[in-house]
Amino acid sequence: MIDLKHLRTLEALRETDSLHEAAARLQLTQSALSHQFRDLENRLGMPVFVRKSRPVRFTSAGLRLLQLADQILPLLRTTVRDLGKLADGAAARLHIAIECHSCYQWLMPAVDEFRSAWPAVELDLVSGLSFTPLPALERGDLDLVVTSDPVPLAGITYVPLFGYEALLAIDKHHALRGKPFVTPGDIASQTLITYPIERNRLDIFTRFLDPADIEPARVRTCELTVMMMQWVASGRGVCCLPNWAVHEYTSRGYVIAKRLGEHGLQATLFAALRNDMLEVPYVRDFLLTAKDICLATLEGVNAPHQPSVPAG
Repeated sequence: MIDLKHLRTLEALRETDSLHEAAARLQLTQSALSHQFRDLENRLGMPVFVRKSRPVRFTSAGLRLLQLADQILPLLRTTVRDLGKLADGAAARLHIAIECHSCYQWLMPAVDEFRSAWPAVELDLVSGLSFTPLPALERGDLDLVVTSDPVPLAGITYVPLFGYEALLAIDKHHALRGKPFVTPGDIASQTLITYPIERNRLDIFTRFLDPADIEPARVRTCELTVMMMQWVASGRGVCCLPNWAVHEYTSRGYVIAKRLGEHGLQATLFAALRNDMLEVPYVRDFLLTAKDICLATLEGVNAPHQPSVPAG
Protein backbone atom coordinates (compact mmCIF):
# COMPACT_ATOMS: atom_id res chain seq x y z
CA MET A 1 0.00 0.00 0.00
CA ILE A 2 1.37 3.40 -1.01
CA ASP A 3 0.63 6.35 1.29
CA LEU A 4 0.37 10.01 0.34
CA LYS A 5 3.40 10.70 2.53
CA HIS A 6 5.47 8.49 0.23
CA LEU A 7 4.43 10.52 -2.82
CA ARG A 8 5.21 13.76 -0.99
CA THR A 9 8.68 12.52 0.00
CA LEU A 10 9.46 11.54 -3.59
CA GLU A 11 8.22 14.91 -4.86
CA ALA A 12 10.32 16.73 -2.27
CA LEU A 13 13.43 14.72 -3.18
CA ARG A 14 12.97 15.47 -6.88
CA GLU A 15 12.53 19.19 -6.26
CA THR A 16 15.39 19.61 -3.79
CA ASP A 17 17.83 17.00 -5.17
CA SER A 18 18.99 16.38 -1.59
CA LEU A 19 17.85 14.12 1.24
CA HIS A 20 18.84 16.81 3.74
CA GLU A 21 16.88 19.56 1.97
CA ALA A 22 13.90 17.27 1.32
CA ALA A 23 13.74 16.46 5.02
CA ALA A 24 13.86 20.15 5.89
CA ARG A 25 11.07 20.94 3.42
CA LEU A 26 8.88 18.20 4.93
CA GLN A 27 9.86 19.24 8.48
CA LEU A 28 11.33 15.81 9.19
CA THR A 29 14.69 14.66 10.44
CA GLN A 30 16.88 13.08 7.77
CA SER A 31 16.63 9.82 9.70
CA ALA A 32 12.83 9.93 9.60
CA LEU A 33 12.89 10.66 5.88
CA SER A 34 15.25 7.74 5.24
CA HIS A 35 12.91 5.53 7.27
CA GLN A 36 10.00 6.56 5.03
CA PHE A 37 11.95 5.63 1.92
CA ARG A 38 12.96 2.27 3.41
CA ASP A 39 9.34 1.62 4.35
CA LEU A 40 8.21 2.41 0.80
CA GLU A 41 10.91 0.25 -0.78
CA ASN A 42 10.09 -2.64 1.57
CA ARG A 43 6.47 -2.45 0.49
CA LEU A 44 7.43 -2.35 -3.18
CA GLY A 45 10.26 -4.85 -2.94
CA MET A 46 12.53 -2.61 -5.03
CA PRO A 47 14.48 0.68 -4.67
CA VAL A 48 12.99 3.97 -5.81
CA PHE A 49 16.23 5.96 -6.25
CA VAL A 50 19.96 5.33 -6.51
CA ARG A 51 21.75 6.07 -3.25
CA LYS A 52 24.63 8.56 -3.26
CA SER A 53 23.81 9.76 -6.77
CA ARG A 54 24.02 13.50 -7.49
CA PRO A 55 21.89 14.67 -9.08
CA VAL A 56 19.47 12.14 -7.65
CA ARG A 57 18.68 9.35 -10.13
CA PHE A 58 15.31 7.67 -9.72
CA THR A 59 14.73 4.05 -10.66
CA SER A 60 11.93 2.99 -13.00
CA ALA A 61 9.75 2.38 -9.94
CA GLY A 62 10.57 5.83 -8.56
CA LEU A 63 9.79 7.53 -11.87
CA ARG A 64 6.46 5.73 -12.10
CA LEU A 65 5.55 6.84 -8.59
CA LEU A 66 6.53 10.41 -9.45
CA GLN A 67 4.08 10.25 -12.37
CA LEU A 68 1.43 9.19 -9.88
CA ALA A 69 2.42 12.03 -7.53
CA ASP A 70 2.09 14.54 -10.38
CA GLN A 71 -1.46 13.31 -10.97
CA ILE A 72 -2.68 12.93 -7.40
CA LEU A 73 -1.02 15.69 -5.36
CA PRO A 74 -2.35 18.63 -7.44
CA LEU A 75 -5.87 17.17 -7.14
CA LEU A 76 -5.41 16.76 -3.41
CA ARG A 77 -4.20 20.35 -3.06
CA THR A 78 -7.19 21.59 -5.02
CA THR A 79 -9.57 19.71 -2.75
CA VAL A 80 -7.86 20.94 0.41
CA ARG A 81 -7.92 24.47 -0.98
CA ASP A 82 -11.64 24.29 -1.72
CA LEU A 83 -12.37 22.97 1.76
CA GLY A 84 -10.10 25.32 3.66
CA LYS A 85 -10.40 28.80 2.16
CA LEU A 86 -9.94 31.60 4.62
CA ALA A 87 -13.10 33.02 6.13
CA ASP A 88 -11.67 36.53 5.83
CA GLY A 89 -10.54 36.09 2.22
CA ALA A 90 -12.43 39.24 1.22
CA ALA A 91 -9.72 41.32 2.89
CA ALA A 92 -6.85 39.41 1.24
CA ARG A 93 -4.72 40.64 -1.66
CA LEU A 94 -1.97 39.33 -3.92
CA HIS A 95 -0.07 42.00 -5.85
CA ILE A 96 2.46 40.49 -8.26
CA ALA A 97 5.28 41.96 -10.36
CA ILE A 98 7.01 40.07 -13.16
CA GLU A 99 10.49 40.85 -14.42
CA CYS A 100 10.09 39.37 -17.92
CA HIS A 101 7.39 39.68 -20.57
CA SER A 102 7.80 36.04 -21.62
CA CYS A 103 6.49 34.99 -18.20
CA TYR A 104 2.99 36.09 -19.23
CA GLN A 105 2.77 32.95 -21.39
CA TRP A 106 2.40 30.73 -18.33
CA LEU A 107 1.42 33.26 -15.69
CA MET A 108 -1.93 34.20 -17.18
CA PRO A 109 -3.35 30.63 -17.07
CA ALA A 110 -2.13 30.35 -13.47
CA VAL A 111 -3.80 33.65 -12.61
CA ASP A 112 -7.06 32.54 -14.25
CA GLU A 113 -7.14 29.33 -12.24
CA PHE A 114 -6.25 31.18 -9.05
CA ARG A 115 -8.98 33.78 -9.55
CA SER A 116 -11.62 31.10 -10.02
CA ALA A 117 -10.47 29.37 -6.82
CA TRP A 118 -10.01 32.54 -4.71
CA PRO A 119 -12.47 35.08 -6.13
CA ALA A 120 -12.41 37.20 -2.95
CA VAL A 121 -8.63 37.78 -3.12
CA GLU A 122 -7.71 41.06 -4.79
CA LEU A 123 -5.13 40.12 -7.44
CA ASP A 124 -3.13 42.61 -9.45
CA LEU A 125 -0.29 42.21 -11.98
CA VAL A 126 2.35 44.77 -12.95
CA SER A 127 5.47 44.57 -15.12
CA GLY A 128 8.79 44.83 -13.34
CA LEU A 129 10.64 46.02 -16.46
CA SER A 130 9.93 49.69 -15.87
CA PHE A 131 10.95 49.76 -12.19
CA THR A 132 12.84 47.69 -9.61
CA PRO A 133 10.18 45.61 -7.85
CA LEU A 134 12.21 44.05 -5.02
CA PRO A 135 12.38 47.26 -2.93
CA ALA A 136 8.60 47.54 -3.40
CA LEU A 137 8.30 43.97 -2.13
CA GLU A 138 10.34 44.86 0.95
CA ARG A 139 8.11 47.89 1.64
CA GLY A 140 4.94 45.82 1.36
CA ASP A 141 3.70 47.52 -1.83
CA LEU A 142 4.00 44.14 -3.59
CA ASP A 143 3.37 40.65 -2.28
CA LEU A 144 5.25 38.51 -4.82
CA VAL A 145 7.87 39.10 -7.52
CA VAL A 146 8.63 36.61 -10.29
CA THR A 147 12.36 36.79 -11.03
CA SER A 148 15.32 34.77 -12.26
CA ASP A 149 17.76 37.04 -10.45
CA PRO A 150 17.60 36.52 -6.66
CA VAL A 151 19.22 39.40 -4.75
CA PRO A 152 20.03 38.90 -1.05
CA LEU A 153 17.52 40.92 0.97
CA ALA A 154 16.64 40.64 4.64
CA GLY A 155 13.24 39.07 5.20
CA ILE A 156 12.82 37.90 1.59
CA THR A 157 12.70 34.24 0.54
CA TYR A 158 13.07 33.01 -3.06
CA VAL A 159 10.87 29.99 -3.79
CA PRO A 160 11.95 28.11 -6.95
CA LEU A 161 9.14 27.64 -9.47
CA PHE A 162 10.92 25.64 -12.18
CA GLY A 163 14.24 25.18 -13.93
CA TYR A 164 14.87 26.05 -17.57
CA GLU A 165 17.62 26.64 -20.12
CA ALA A 166 18.39 30.02 -21.66
CA LEU A 167 18.91 29.75 -25.44
CA LEU A 168 20.19 32.07 -28.15
CA ALA A 169 17.69 32.67 -30.97
CA ILE A 170 19.19 33.28 -34.42
CA ASP A 171 17.70 33.55 -37.90
CA LYS A 172 17.46 30.49 -40.15
CA HIS A 173 20.28 31.64 -42.44
CA HIS A 174 22.66 32.80 -39.72
CA ALA A 175 26.36 31.97 -39.97
CA LEU A 176 26.14 30.23 -36.57
CA ARG A 177 23.33 27.87 -37.63
CA GLY A 178 25.69 24.91 -38.18
CA LYS A 179 27.42 25.12 -34.81
CA PRO A 180 26.35 22.67 -32.07
CA PHE A 181 26.58 25.48 -29.49
CA VAL A 182 27.53 29.14 -29.27
CA THR A 183 30.63 30.50 -27.51
CA PRO A 184 30.96 34.01 -26.03
CA GLY A 185 33.33 34.92 -28.85
CA ASP A 186 30.62 34.11 -31.41
CA ILE A 187 28.52 36.98 -30.04
CA ALA A 188 31.30 39.59 -30.27
CA SER A 189 30.26 40.46 -33.83
CA GLN A 190 26.51 40.31 -33.21
CA THR A 191 23.73 42.76 -32.41
CA LEU A 192 22.27 41.47 -29.15
CA ILE A 193 18.57 42.19 -28.57
CA THR A 194 17.51 42.35 -24.92
CA TYR A 195 14.69 43.56 -22.74
CA PRO A 196 15.20 47.18 -21.57
CA ILE A 197 16.64 46.35 -18.14
CA GLU A 198 20.06 46.70 -16.54
CA ARG A 199 22.66 44.32 -17.91
CA ASN A 200 23.44 43.07 -14.38
CA ARG A 201 19.97 41.49 -14.39
CA LEU A 202 20.54 39.62 -17.68
CA ASP A 203 22.07 36.12 -17.57
CA ILE A 204 23.50 36.47 -21.08
CA PHE A 205 25.83 39.13 -19.66
CA THR A 206 26.43 38.09 -16.04
CA ARG A 207 26.86 34.35 -16.65
CA PHE A 208 28.07 34.11 -20.24
CA LEU A 209 29.65 37.21 -21.78
CA ASP A 210 31.09 39.05 -18.77
CA PRO A 211 33.10 36.06 -17.41
CA ALA A 212 34.74 35.81 -20.85
CA ASP A 213 35.23 39.60 -21.05
CA ILE A 214 33.27 39.71 -24.32
CA GLU A 215 31.01 42.52 -25.53
CA PRO A 216 28.49 42.24 -28.38
CA ALA A 217 29.01 44.59 -31.30
CA ARG A 218 25.75 46.36 -30.44
CA VAL A 219 22.93 46.09 -27.91
CA ARG A 220 19.39 46.85 -28.97
CA THR A 221 16.43 46.79 -26.57
CA CYS A 222 12.81 45.84 -27.04
CA GLU A 223 9.94 45.32 -24.58
CA LEU A 224 7.91 42.83 -26.63
CA THR A 225 9.00 39.22 -27.10
CA VAL A 226 7.13 38.91 -30.40
CA MET A 227 8.91 41.99 -31.76
CA MET A 228 12.27 40.62 -30.63
CA MET A 229 11.55 37.43 -32.56
CA GLN A 230 10.59 39.41 -35.67
CA TRP A 231 13.91 41.24 -35.53
CA VAL A 232 15.79 37.97 -35.09
CA ALA A 233 13.90 36.24 -37.92
CA SER A 234 14.71 39.12 -40.26
CA GLY A 235 18.43 38.93 -39.46
CA ARG A 236 18.64 42.14 -37.45
CA GLY A 237 20.17 40.57 -34.35
CA VAL A 238 20.18 37.64 -31.93
CA CYS A 239 18.55 37.37 -28.52
CA CYS A 240 18.67 35.21 -25.41
CA LEU A 241 15.35 33.89 -24.09
CA PRO A 242 14.12 31.00 -21.93
CA ASN A 243 13.62 27.76 -23.85
CA TRP A 244 9.86 27.82 -23.22
CA ALA A 245 9.59 31.29 -24.78
CA VAL A 246 11.70 30.38 -27.83
CA HIS A 247 9.87 27.09 -28.47
CA GLU A 248 6.77 28.79 -29.92
CA TYR A 249 8.93 30.30 -32.68
CA THR A 250 11.35 27.42 -33.32
CA SER A 251 8.45 24.95 -33.61
CA ARG A 252 7.05 27.03 -36.48
CA GLY A 253 10.41 27.37 -38.18
CA TYR A 254 10.69 31.12 -37.69
CA VAL A 255 14.06 31.04 -35.90
CA ILE A 256 16.73 28.58 -34.70
CA ALA A 257 17.74 28.14 -31.06
CA LYS A 258 21.33 27.44 -29.99
CA ARG A 259 22.77 26.40 -26.64
CA LEU A 260 24.97 28.92 -24.87
CA GLY A 261 28.13 26.97 -24.21
CA GLU A 262 28.69 23.24 -24.52
CA HIS A 263 26.60 22.43 -21.44
CA GLY A 264 24.00 25.15 -21.86
CA LEU A 265 23.05 28.05 -19.62
CA GLN A 266 20.77 26.58 -16.94
CA ALA A 267 18.65 28.86 -14.79
CA THR A 268 15.83 28.83 -12.26
CA LEU A 269 12.76 31.04 -12.07
CA PHE A 270 11.84 32.13 -8.55
CA ALA A 271 8.93 33.68 -6.73
CA ALA A 272 10.26 36.22 -4.24
CA LEU A 273 8.08 36.96 -1.23
CA ARG A 274 8.35 38.26 2.29
CA ASN A 275 8.89 35.64 4.93
CA ASP A 276 5.62 36.50 6.67
CA MET A 277 3.73 35.53 3.48
CA LEU A 278 5.23 32.06 3.13
CA GLU A 279 2.51 30.25 5.08
CA VAL A 280 -0.48 32.33 3.92
CA PRO A 281 -2.85 29.72 2.40
CA TYR A 282 -3.80 31.60 -0.78
CA VAL A 283 -0.14 32.51 -1.46
CA ARG A 284 0.97 28.90 -1.04
CA ASP A 285 -1.86 27.84 -3.30
CA PHE A 286 -0.83 30.32 -5.99
CA LEU A 287 2.75 29.01 -5.93
CA LEU A 288 1.57 25.39 -6.21
CA THR A 289 -0.87 26.29 -9.00
CA ALA A 290 1.86 28.13 -10.93
CA LYS A 291 4.28 25.19 -10.56
CA ASP A 292 1.66 22.66 -11.70
CA ILE A 293 0.67 24.68 -14.77
CA CYS A 294 4.27 25.42 -15.76
CA LEU A 295 5.43 21.81 -15.51
CA ALA A 296 2.36 20.61 -17.41
CA THR A 297 2.37 23.14 -20.25
CA LEU A 298 5.81 24.70 -20.82
CA GLU A 299 8.24 23.04 -23.21
CA GLY A 300 11.63 22.17 -21.75
CA VAL A 301 11.12 23.21 -18.12
CA ASN A 302 11.77 20.91 -15.18
CA ALA A 303 11.00 20.63 -11.50
CA PRO A 304 13.28 22.91 -9.46
CA HIS A 305 16.39 21.16 -8.15
CA GLN A 306 17.04 23.51 -5.28
CA PRO A 307 15.16 24.43 -2.11
CA SER A 308 13.76 27.82 -1.23
CA VAL A 309 16.50 30.39 -0.76
CA PRO A 310 16.23 32.66 2.29
CA ALA A 311 18.24 35.54 0.81
CA GLY A 312 19.56 37.79 3.51
